[in-house]
Amino acid sequence: MTKYARDEFDRVPETSTRQGVHRAVSTPRRRSLAPILAAGFAALAVGLVAFLILPKLGFASAGGSSALTAEAAGSSASPAPAAPSPTPSSASPGASAGATTEAPGGSPSASAPAGDTPTAAVQPVDKTQPVTIYNGTTTAGLASRVGGTVSSAGWTLGQLGNWPGARQQTSVIFYSGKAQQGNAEALGTLLGIPTMVQSAEFNAPLVVVLGPGFQ
Repeated sequence: MTKYARDEFDRVPETSTRQGVHRAVSTPRRRSLAPILAAGFAALAVGLVAFLILPKLGFASAGGSSALTAEAAGSSASPAPAAPSPTPSSASPGASAGATTEAPGGSPSASAPAGDTPTAAVQPVDKTQPVTIYNGTTTAGLASRVGGTVSSAGWTLGQLGNWPGARQQTSVIFYSGKAQQGNAEALGTLLGIPTMVQSAEFNAPLVVVLGPGFQ
């Protein structure tokens, strides 16, 4: 109980609203999302423009520009390809045969025909050289029979007899040097003996050794 007397402020109706200096509780304001959404759409638009439109206008990204720079540096460092050497045009055999070549002195010289090749001079046959004939077979009188053939062809006969050396496997014509090679070839053609051997072991210039199988 208070010692003061009741006054008009002590009589408060139960259904009346509160009066006095009490402050009403204000509800918090909700922050608007419109600026945030606008900023997001703007950033998305800028990204689409940078991704789709700028490359078509010639603007490249930093990575693309560095790759192009490296590629350009590599291409400039690589050596330039050598110019292809001119290939000579093919000429027909008739044109090459009649063509002329420029000599070092300045005067043109005719080229040799394609089909002509230098041939060695044929040595003359000297039938005055004595021909020695040996029989290296078991056929009796073979050296004398072949000697008659050689003599009938105009050759000079030397010694006739049996072969004193080792057994021969085939018929051979021995000649003493290069000067007798033509004579040996002529005798080989006459007697049908293709084997000819140069040898200095005989005192005769031409030696015919008749081997097994000689006809």
